[in-house]
Order: sequence, then structure tokens, then C-alpha cells
Amino acid sequence: MFEHLNFGARLDVAAHSAVGAGPVMRSENQDNCLLIDAAGNAAFLAGGLPQTVAVAGWPPGHVRLAVLDGMGGHGHGREAAEAVAAGLLAIPACRDVDALSTHLNRLHGALQRQFDALEESTARPGTTLTLLELPPDGNGDALLWHVGDSRLYEIAGGCALPLTVDHVPATVLATAGLVEEDAWRHHVHGRHGPQIAQAFILGNTFADPARLDDDLFALTPDILPPWLRALPDRRAILLRSDALYLLATDGFWSCLDPAGFVARWPSLMAHEAASGAIAALFREMETRPPAGLQPDNLTAIALRVRNPGHDETALPQDG
Repeated sequence: MFEHLNFGARLDVAAHSAVGAGPVMRSENQDNCLLIDAAGNAAFLAGGLPQTVAVAGWPPGHVRLAVLDGMGGHGHGREAAEAVAAGLLAIPACRDVDALSTHLNRLHGALQRQFDALEESTARPGTTLTLLELPPDGNGDALLWHVGDSRLYEIAGGCALPLTVDHVPATVLATAGLVEEDAWRHHVHGRHGPQIAQAFILGNTFADPARLDDDLFALTPDILPPWLRALPDRRAILLRSDALYLLATDGFWSCLDPAGFVARWPSLMAHEAASGAIAALFREMETRPPAGLQPDNLTAIALRVRNPGHDETALPQDG
């Protein structure tokens, strides 16, 4: 999917989105993704189908990648994810986290008002958003912005390391000092639950667990417990040239043993180019799915930062 995009010599990127895997699947794909390549060509889903547009004035070499998981249980889940993907097209290329946060918070508020005005809507919808912004001269630096329970993984050295913290009830308890590390890891990575504590458009329950607050709540180092303090959800990160990065929605670990399935990823994908990694992951979901896999949508973007010293002429331009 989106093979025609051009991310230049520095980045190797591939993406795919599907209704699901296995004999039982959902009726529609409420996931979405957005990719803006180094030439300002954007790809996303509309009505479940790939669409492309050119983004006017996009700086050469700047790249934006995002995955979204619409919350269908609240109604208009697909539409919410599509609205955010479309809104991301209007946000200018950002070079720092503060600017990116300002634009995304404004989009969040505008879409809340838009969906609240729908007469047929019984409840405000929501969507996760896990986004990487890659300036052209960042030398591997990227801006991470995250809300919800989609994730960014770093896959290298035989490990798949999550670089994001799920916005789920267990994390709310952890920030309040009511859950210790082992219990948190069991609830978040040892099993999968359908509840979410924060979503784009929907709002958050971090500010007050007893009610839904309209605003988005940033998990900063001073709020996170010590074992999560290095993973604030709005930060600059350094991407390693020896690692594969995977942005993914939670359909990949909606199973009985999420940690066990994720542990298979390094051998499955670590030595693959981005297109090969995506193909291997979706093939695994079809041919060797994890035990107890629940029907859910599947969306992933794979990213590699190519070593500046590597012979780029030998590498294909994956999309």
C-alpha cells in the first residue's frame, strides 16, 4: 500500500492497513494512517480506500508518519480517524514539539466542536494518534507525539522495545501512585483490554478519573512514575540506523499473550527492509496468528533511517 511515495535516500518507509486477519473480521476498517513523503505527497485512507494528495508548500525532505485507531464503540470511529488524518494535512511541517503540540491541540478542539454538532451522534467519538515528525536535517532526530494506545516500537538487538506509554486505566493508576511497575506491565503488556483513558477528539480521564475532560493530557516526566519517566508522550527521539521502527495499532496485540507475540517480531522483522518487515508482519498475522486473536483492524508503518555511509544506490525506494 502507498508504494508510490518517495521518502528519499535517508528514509526507508512502508505501510499497510487492513480490516483484520483470520476467519472473523470486523465489518469495516476504522483504522487510518497518514504518510507525507519528502516531496509533499500525502497518502491516507478515505472510506477505507487509499487516497493521495499533494500538500502545498511542504518543505522538501520533511516527512510525517502517523497511525490512528478510530473508536467505533463511541460511534463514528472511522469518521473520527479520517477527520484527524485530513486535519493533519493542514498542519504545517513542525520542527519542535511545542509547535507540533499547539497545532494538534487546536485540531483536537476543532474536531470536538465538529462532532458535537452532529445531531445523530449519541456520543463523541475518538481515535488514537501516534505520530512521528522527521525534519530533513534532523540526522535521525524525530518528534514523537502520542495519544491513546497505539504504539511506537524500536526493534533491534533481538528486542522489541515500546517507546510509548499506553493511555489506559492502568496508566492512570500508575500516575497516581496506586500501581507498581510489575502490575502495570502485566496489565498493559501482559494482556490486552478494550478500555482507553485518553483519545484524540474524545478527551481524557487523567485529569479526573471520575469524569471525561475535554482537553488532552500530556504525560510529562514529572507526572509519570520512575519506570516510565523516560517515555513522555511528546518528545524528541533519536532514531538509530541499526533499528527498525514500527508504528502500529493495537489489533496486532489483541490476543491472550501480547508480550509473547511481540517477542516474535525481532526475528520476524529486524533484518528486513521496511517493505519486507510490513509484509512479514501481516503474513504472520494470517498464517501464524497469536492465540486468542480478537477481531480488530490492523495498521502499521515501518521505518528505517539509513546509515549515511551506506551505498544508497543499492537500495530500492520503498513506499
